[in-house]
Amino acid sequence: MPDSTTAPAADGATAAAPAKRSLGTGPGRLLVALYGIFTVAAASRSIYQLIAQFDRAPLAYSLSALSAVVYGFITFSLVRGGEGARRAAFACCALELLGVLGIGTWTLLDRSAFPDATVWSDYGMGYLFIPVILPVTGLMWLRRARTEQPA
Repeated sequence: MPDSTTAPAADGATAAAPAKRSLGTGPGRLLVALYGIFTVAAASRSIYQLIAQFDRAPLAYSLSALSAVVYGFITFSLVRGGEGARRAAFACCALELLGVLGIGTWTLLDRSAFPDATVWSDYGMGYLFIPVILPVTGLMWLRRARTEQPA
């Protein structure tokens, strides 16, 4: 991918405009793959549960649907690339981490509020703790991507 594209300047000459840096290259590819898998898994699970079992645990199923939306937005941002997408993905990863820590703690303190697990229950224990590891890894990658200068 070229580092810059040619764009017309205001005076009619051409000027180099920075191209969008892909956030889904190198180690970012693994993040895109994992976030994509988690998007599909959380969305599929929550859609079924919201339709077929909503009365059983509405809070847990709604939170799983919210996590699917967050995962999907992060996946999209990583694939889109560019500084704006990096900032948006960084904010969503931070929100995701707060969600995992908050919901994880809530599920430990008040089991009755969650008769069924969410993706973020017990800090993602049902998903091998990937839900707590993923946003930390994402934040580290996105911070590194900010400091790298295009070659």
